[in-house]
Amino acid sequence: LRSIEKAFAKLGCEATVTKNPADWKNSDALVLPGQGTFANIKSIKAQAELVDIISTGKPFLGICLGLQLLFEKSEESKEKGLGLLKGTVELMKPNGNLNVPQMGWNTLLFRVSGFGSCLLDGIKETDYFYFVHSYVVKKSPAAAALTDYGGKFVSVIEKGNIFATQFHPEKSGETGFRVLRNFLNAVKH
Repeated sequence: LRSIEKAFAKLGCEATVTKNPADWKNSDALVLPGQGTFANIKSIKAQAELVDIISTGKPFLGICLGLQLLFEKSEESKEKGLGLLKGTVELMKPNGNLNVPQMGWNTLLFRVSGFGSCLLDGIKETDYFYFVHSYVVKKSPAAAALTDYGGKFVSVIEKGNIFATQFHPEKSGETGFRVLRNFLNAVKH
């Protein structure tokens, strides 16, 4: 939490860490960062309120586990996800001799067919981002970009007011800060 809070502060944005649904309602946007397991969803005591607030159109950014929790379920836990996006989070099973979890730098493969992503504005497929995860979403109609780590998985989501990254933008240097800046620009519009 501290690293994403510091990243937004560097971008001139005041971020408040809170578990209070009243604060969520009064915010300009919501960010759900996360490391850990899908079972951590139990720590969000007001899941229904969170879903309701996101469903009203409030801009939302999920990071790493925050992306995974948007989906209905995970192989990792019997806990249900937020269900804002259809699909299942699966354990990575990369081809070859690649380690799980994926820990390190990787690039994005932009989705084609005219899908313009405001989150990826100014980002190139040769830019690197920092990943730390063992579980993935293999496909989603909301995917703006994929990443290949012995098999392709969703690394960026963009659907209406819902944005998410499997990578950690706050730990990805200037390219990650550009993604966060793009999210803040989307919030302003």
